[in-house]
Amino acid sequence: MTDRTVALLVAAGQGSRAGGDIAKQFRLIGGKPVLAHAVDALSRHPAIDSIILVVGAGQEAEARTAIGDRPVAAIVQGADSRRGSVRAGLEHIASSGGAARILIHDAARPFLPGAVIDRLLSALAQAPGAIPTLPVTDTLVRNEAARAGEIVDRDGLARVQTPQAFHFDAILAAHRAWDIAREATDDAQIMRHAGHDVILVAGDERLEKLTYAEDFARAEVRLGATRRIRTGMGYDVHRLAPEEELWLCGVHIPHDRGLAGHSDADVAIHALVDALLGALAEGDIGSHFPPSDPQWRGVASSRFLEYAAERVAKRDGFIEHVDLTLICEAPKIGPHRDAMRGRIAEILGLSLDRVSVKATTTERLGFAGRREGIAAQAVATLSLPALI
Repeated sequence: MTDRTVALLVAAGQGSRAGGDIAKQFRLIGGKPVLAHAVDALSRHPAIDSIILVVGAGQEAEARTAIGDRPVAAIVQGADSRRGSVRAGLEHIASSGGAARILIHDAARPFLPGAVIDRLLSALAQAPGAIPTLPVTDTLVRNEAARAGEIVDRDGLARVQTPQAFHFDAILAAHRAWDIAREATDDAQIMRHAGHDVILVAGDERLEKLTYAEDFARAEVRLGATRRIRTGMGYDVHRLAPEEELWLCGVHIPHDRGLAGHSDADVAIHALVDALLGALAEGDIGSHFPPSDPQWRGVASSRFLEYAAERVAKRDGFIEHVDLTLICEAPKIGPHRDAMRGRIAEILGLSLDRVSVKATTTERLGFAGRREGIAAQAVATLSLPALI
């Protein structure tokens, strides 16, 4: 059986209670669609291998516009109910090789901390299901014709959130066995009905569901108030040497010489890794991957960049933009710029409009002007939670 962990992102609703003419998953928060926020949150987590998106009938084009170049393995058409939409997504995964674990998440909860995913996946070692919850802190009363009725004892009660995590085969079988004449409030209910244990883990206030118009206003305020912009700078130099391959921004460049040094000596990626680590205040590339360690000799520098992106994700951060400048007389960077931007975007899981690659010369001055080496400068802009 495959050992994949798949995220099933459910975005098939109309969101009529939120008001407006646009389904809530396509509305903007902080200038970005709700759906894009949710995809970014899932794709940043290193344990998630792929994302399957479920949308309503006729929503595929709007969904593709909302997510842009973000990495979604498939877009599946959902059903009239949430249960039916989840079932459609599960069946698609089953027909595409299956999975070991699945996270079922509502797009209307776009701000998903990585720590919640960590807790859910850890809990799956103890039971076939796990859900995030929050304690009930308010007094509860029964509504009796708009008058306060009896107090409901809140001890032992919890507010349930998503994502909900399951062993894939167990939740698929539970959905298939469910009486379709009934509706379920969530997938944990279906799982428990099939006789499986579901563990509770700590949820997060940031996972509150967007339901009403005022929820979007609060989300705008929260997004601005709870995140801080960090900027990091990186600089690196490698000498040009015969009988070496030339790698720049993860792209092999035909040239009469290549760069010598750490790993494959991709000077651009090395500078970018330093910029990302600098924005996190977590040292530099040499402190994480010492040049004296033989295991890194000849290794593709893309591994270092993937690691830096994982460090950002671990801090629940977003990579907002990266800007690279290559300093050399040769080779000409222009013919390779698009491929370079595409490769950096692919490694970091970013859209192309958030990746800049430029080049300049030193007017034949210095080591770069004498074609002895290539230098690179990088700037990385991150947003991180205000309280780390």
